[in-house]
Amino acid sequence: MASLYTHQDENIWKTWFLMALFLCVVIAIGWYFSYALGNQYILYGAVIFSVLMNVFSYWYSDKIVLTMSGAKPVAREENRELYNIIENLSITAGLPVPKIYIITDPAPNAFATGRDKEHAVVAVTTGILQILNKNELEGVIAHELSHIGNRDILLSTIVVVLVGFVALLSDFFIRMSFYGGGHNRNNRASGVIMIIGFILAILSPIIATLIKLAISRKREFLADVSGALLTRYPEGLASALTKIGTYSRPMIRANNATAHLFIANPFGGTGKKISNLFMTHPPTEDRVRALRDIEI
Repeated sequence: MASLYTHQDENIWKTWFLMALFLCVVIAIGWYFSYALGNQYILYGAVIFSVLMNVFSYWYSDKIVLTMSGAKPVAREENRELYNIIENLSITAGLPVPKIYIITDPAPNAFATGRDKEHAVVAVTTGILQILNKNELEGVIAHELSHIGNRDILLSTIVVVLVGFVALLSDFFIRMSFYGGGHNRNNRASGVIMIIGFILAILSPIIATLIKLAISRKREFLADVSGALLTRYPEGLASALTKIGTYSRPMIRANNATAHLFIANPFGGTGKKISNLFMTHPPTEDRVRALRDIEI
């Protein structure tokens, strides 16, 4: 049976693979444009940019996510019950107690972020604190601690930054191709290279988004199971997900870039109106069914 740390090594490997892939893709796109435009400095710039972005995403992506979500640190005196739940479950999981943040938002939701377990953060909305009872809140916190224990948090947080910048780069490169390229090549070769560049630029954000969704959907099921093992009470998380899934309104600062981080779809509802391929989370009813099938 899965445990809290079952997928830790796998996620470390995925993180380094993703960063290496980003490095190669940006350099490859930079090479194309340096070739098409006859300017080698574009390639040099792409290499420097890709390296800096990897370093930046490793050290600062969690801060970007917290800022984008409007999360604020909370002191122990402001919410002793939340602090006690997180501390007790962290001790049980063998993890350092993460920093605790609260998002002022009536929509019930939560996420974990950070580069490792020593620099982890758990953020919850005011809405989730209002609608869940203690057992349900423990289930949600256990789910988020499972992401920390499995080292999901670095992988999923880096995705926010890298995928976002791939989309920006693609848009930038399309504009560069449109306004000028291939001045030192014959028209036919320039046309072929231009078409290839457009295809790469258009497909890169789509592929990046699909990677983000694939990582997110799988890890939510794994964190549900690990969280249930941590609390020894799967019904707590199952009940919490049921309540969260019935809330139809989106979060105030719902964002496509960070949607996969949250325990539930921040845009509200269960996502039945959207194709399963493009959902950032598995259907709530599937997650609840899986939790209620667990025998502890």
